[in-house]
Amino acid sequence: MVSIAEAVSFLALLLIAMPLKYGADAEVGVQLAGPIHGVLFMAYVGMVFLVRDPLGWDLKRTVLAAAAAVLPVAPFFVERHWTRPPHTAGAPASSTP
Repeated sequence: MVSIAEAVSFLALLLIAMPLKYGADAEVGVQLAGPIHGVLFMAYVGMVFLVRDPLGWDLKRTVLAAAAAVLPVAPFFVERHWTRPPHTAGAPASSTP
């Protein structure tokens, strides 16, 4: 949830608040979205280190997941593809009834 919230706040800041600030001289969007995104950014980076061990991430994956916070849509990728434990990451769905 944190990674999705962080990515959405980043996109809102870039695609809504910044154009309003520079296109319409309305800084209120950045004043609201900026601090919200900042808190979510810190929460995302903190959560990367909290979920590292339960998900079995090595140092490379941990660094890449933390670095994903600075790219607007990368946390969506991390959430979609890297949040499953390694033993289930590529396994097909079970066919038990």
